[in-house]
Amino acid sequence: MTQASTAHAEFDRRTRPYRRELLAHCYRMLGSPEDAEDLVQETYLRAWRAFEGFEGRSSIRTWLYQIATNACLSALRHHSRRVLPSGLGAPTADPSGPVAVDLEVQWLGPLPDALVTDESDDPASVVAARDSLRLALIACLQQLSGKQRAVLLLRDILDFSAAEVAEVLDTTTAAVKSSLQRARARLDQLGAVDANSPTEPEQRALLDAYMSAFQNADAAAIERLLHRDAILEMPPATTWFAGKRTCVGYLATQVLGTPGDWLMLPTTANGQPAAVAYRRETGGGYRAFGLAVLTTTDRAIARIAVFGGANLVTACGFPAAM
Repeated sequence: MTQASTAHAEFDRRTRPYRRELLAHCYRMLGSPEDAEDLVQETYLRAWRAFEGFEGRSSIRTWLYQIATNACLSALRHHSRRVLPSGLGAPTADPSGPVAVDLEVQWLGPLPDALVTDESDDPASVVAARDSLRLALIACLQQLSGKQRAVLLLRDILDFSAAEVAEVLDTTTAAVKSSLQRARARLDQLGAVDANSPTEPEQRALLDAYMSAFQNADAAAIERLLHRDAILEMPPATTWFAGKRTCVGYLATQVLGTPGDWLMLPTTANGQPAAVAYRRETGGGYRAFGLAVLTTTDRAIARIAVFGGANLVTACGFPAAM
């Protein structure tokens, strides 16, 4: 084995274990799984180029997070914040009207859990990671400046010390503490903390009932499942709906069709119950449509965020056609 291949093997051995958590970190920073994957690739390329000079004054993990975080901050200087439709304006009152689409908006995208968790992961770590990837939290993080985002994530999610964060961001501990205080206050103001998280069995029961109702084109069953203040949004559509009757009105008149038009399978994304959706083709069979991510209480579905794209279905580990 050559010296170069030995060095590459050593680099891979030491850095590979952090790839999934770095992807989650970059996603929290950027709100886009595609951008996050690009930045992780860039992080590993930068790290490999600098690996020979790595002196070990910090852990390899801290070093990788320093590279990744600063790469994300550089990227954020050239992009506007990612948003969901509900963050742009008022809901639409007419469920039977046309749906407006805007492909120029920087939309927040979902992150399939399969990309950042593994069956061998510690269960407590998986739960913590899922809580920190909730769609509502990611959307709120977009309201912070890049530096505040980085400080809050490194301190409160990754449990870095203030001194470690200061080293990562090349600043002072006093500046870190000040940024963290402002970031926490802003998230509290935005209502990012969910104090009443339902249990996994409760979430799964609601997901199963939702999939069954959708596949059976049963609008009445969906209405029974929705919270009275439920929200339905479907980026890249700027049109979104609020209130169970309006949401169901849209689904019944423009989406559900007839029984068997849709096929759904359970998964998880952003640490939340989700369903990959397939639409029946004219000649038979089903073609991947996208991913629906549910936000639930213990008894009802509070929000449905639908993201189109066969790539989301395959990223969750399902085929593009059935």
